[in-house]
Amino acid sequence: MSVSRNNEILKTTIDQNGIFRLTLNSQHNHNALSEEMMLNIQNALDESVSNKKIRVIIVSADGPTFSAGHDLKELTEGRQNPDKGKNYFTTIMKKCSKLMQTIVNNPKPVIAEVNGTATAAGCQLVASCDLAYASKTATFATPGVNIGLFCSTPMVAVSRNISNKHSMEMLLTGDLISATKAEKIGLINKAVDESLLKKETMEAAQKISKKSAITLKIGKEAFYKQIDMTLSEAYDYASDVMVQNMLKLDAEEGIKAFINKRTPSWKDK
Repeated sequence: MSVSRNNEILKTTIDQNGIFRLTLNSQHNHNALSEEMMLNIQNALDESVSNKKIRVIIVSADGPTFSAGHDLKELTEGRQNPDKGKNYFTTIMKKCSKLMQTIVNNPKPVIAEVNGTATAAGCQLVASCDLAYASKTATFATPGVNIGLFCSTPMVAVSRNISNKHSMEMLLTGDLISATKAEKIGLINKAVDESLLKKETMEAAQKISKKSAITLKIGKEAFYKQIDMTLSEAYDYASDVMVQNMLKLDAEEGIKAFINKRTPSWKDK
């Protein structure tokens, strides 16, 4: 993976603990999820899957806006096509949906670090991450209704994080909500002072990075698969997962280490 390159719209760094940081750096358009931005994030996430040095991924942004969502200027230009933009809009939505699912399906835990405004698909990006920490000055919204474009795709991620009533309130009003409210309703894990945000996120990332990679992979996949199953289906599935997990070397090592009161030595197998 590359080190930070300030002339790119997406900066990437990886530290000695295997924490891979993606920093949206397209401040001129409020870190919009343009075609180029989505392609950059998609490629970075795809490459992270096979990179054994990477143990945790953080998605952050430079500037006062985490991400304003889709690039409306690009979408407007797409209307000039003979089909009034239908094929272009379809392509953009498919790329965005693929990106959000890539975050969920990535075997590495993904953490959003939000210091600014996250709206529409930017809010969707936060909701798609496994964990999310924000500064107390951060704000969130699904404001599409205000411009005649209901936030239907952000709705998918948001409604899988928070209750129906809170989801519909965000979707129907389009109002910005504070980080404090976002924490209260479960959109983010924690809101902290801006000066403490990076520290809070890194502490969580470092703690997770010390866990067995194979165990995290198994657990993350199982979490998202069982969430929409019936209770009995979920228990049958999770029981099978536990059996397969128990047969892994890291489970054997971890249990032995616990019994012998020592630190486990993971083999990620």
